[in-house]
Amino acid sequence: VKDGKLAISKTPNGENPLVHGASPILGCDVWEHSYYIDYRNARPKFVETFLNSLVNWGFAEANFA
Repeated sequence: VKDGKLAISKTPNGENPLVHGASPILGCDVWEHSYYIDYRNARPKFVETFLNSLVNWGFAEANFA
């Protein structure tokens, strides 16, 4: 969340959005070390699984509120 609005940000080297004046409510690590053993080079499949099966959307909503 930045300036009271939802925002998607991409940060280098695992940098936290806090250093850019934002409040993170959900993070997804797409560096190869986070998914390679299970997904090899299938980053889109990892992201799909993350969004559809792993995210606790109620918790993310509470963080936004």
